[in-house]
Amino acid sequence: MKRRLAVLDLGTNTFHLVIADVADDKIVQQIIAEKRDVKLGEGGITKGLITDIAFERGLEALRFFKSLITESGATEIYAAGTAALRNASNGPDFISKVKQETGIDIKLIDGTREAELIYTGVKRAVDFSDPALIMDIGGGSVEFIFCDKHEIFHKKSYPLGAALLRPLFHHSDPVSDADILAIHQYLDEQLTDLKINGYIFKPQLLIGSAGAFETFADLAIKKFNLPPRTGKTSFLFNSDQFHSVIHDILKSSHAERAANELIIPIRIDMIVVSAIVTSYIITELQIPEIAMSAYSLKEGLMFDKIMS
Repeated sequence: MKRRLAVLDLGTNTFHLVIADVADDKIVQQIIAEKRDVKLGEGGITKGLITDIAFERGLEALRFFKSLITESGATEIYAAGTAALRNASNGPDFISKVKQETGIDIKLIDGTREAELIYTGVKRAVDFSDPALIMDIGGGSVEFIFCDKHEIFHKKSYPLGAALLRPLFHHSDPVSDADILAIHQYLDEQLTDLKINGYIFKPQLLIGSAGAFETFADLAIKKFNLPPRTGKTSFLFNSDQFHSVIHDILKSSHAERAANELIIPIRIDMIVVSAIVTSYIITELQIPEIAMSAYSLKEGLMFDKIMS
């Protein structure tokens, strides 16, 4: 029997809404895909607080999403709150206000559950057989999932999101070698266990889950005149092409990135930290291949509810 589902992924930087018709464990047709760059963590993420301005931006986005949901006739609504909401002291106030104004019931998910849902989405998007490491760079956290197509070997969420690291370490324009070194040293401290697991599981493929990796892919496509990824759920990078794109990002100024139509406004500065962290992971774990998954948490939540 066909069902119309609405799924919301409420991240630190961006709120996503996907409405789709589903049947027989499959997405039959996507009806709506919307996002709003609410920057829920702006100005308060390092203090564990949602500022008044960000609070209102989030409410306004969800009021708009609810209008789309109502118009679509979706009969099931699932909303997942991630790092910014689960870590903010006034996160419960936001959840209560959203419920009061829109009827949307936000469920907080922890980093482990977030990683599971990301895996559920990514394995539907990317065809891989060798051991892989899935990486999802959010604003407040980064999820790492060691896995293959059939199972998760190990998963963990780290408080290393781009919105957290940027104000702590990105102080120059373009980013300086000193800033990059400071981030590397911080990652050395925070990711000791990740490196151990890398040695144990030996991933041969890094899969970036949407977000910054979509920008990396679009920049590579333009620079190297590659076929567009329209309609595709994955993109496989040539290693040299990927590192060339990372190099370009790290050498670029804020103004240059702002003028690049392939870099959406929310990522103009976030993309620098994302590039540094990604390059660090590839180098430290010596991962030979890189791919992008167009599916992430929101699609994972959709498939999870289809199968439940």
